[in-house]
Amino acid sequence: MSEVFEGYERQYCELSANLSRKCSSAGLLPPGEQKQQKVSEIKASLDDADVLIRKMDLEARSLQPSAKAALLAKLREYKSDLNKLKREFKRIASSNADQASREDLLESGMAGAHMASADQRERMAMSVERLNQSSDRIMESRRTMLETEDLGVSILQDLHQQRETLLHSHKKLHGVDDAIDKSKKVLTAMSRRMTKNKWIVGSIVGALVFAIIFILFYKFSHH
Repeated sequence: MSEVFEGYERQYCELSANLSRKCSSAGLLPPGEQKQQKVSEIKASLDDADVLIRKMDLEARSLQPSAKAALLAKLREYKSDLNKLKREFKRIASSNADQASREDLLESGMAGAHMASADQRERMAMSVERLNQSSDRIMESRRTMLETEDLGVSILQDLHQQRETLLHSHKKLHGVDDAIDKSKKVLTAMSRRMTKNKWIVGSIVGALVFAIIFILFYKFSHH
């Protein structure tokens, strides 16, 4: 297993356990500032958990297929766990938001009964507009982050495919080298046989020449 993945995994497990404790304690708190503070802390921790999940996903996809399959299966379990925590967070945040909305409406009603001025309505409209603008910027940042993440995953997949192609080419070159070595050995053996045959033929020719000379010498010596 990748040491980098294991490091992210340890961080996520610790963060998940901490989130579970925070959600449990926040659920017992009455609506108010203390609960709102807890909700903000949980939201920040959920964002950190999302980042760790994405890092584990990128790391898992960059590994060999044999290791990648097991890590992605484990990652699906962590994503399911994180989704449960997010649903619990939404339940807690929603109950607190509902109470806060009721309090805001009550305060607005009382203030309206005492003083309903155009200046207040204008300030409220400006606040809503700023909130909408902030929400739009957050959505745009999130969309850019997701696009960057998808690009990173695509690049890692391309690099992995290129690595597989290079390994395949290396194996082919190794096979060609083996074939060349075998051809060299065959040619060397053939060359040795040809040299040996030349020596044999030369010896036979030399023996025949010697025999002819001996026969001629024998004939002339007896006349």
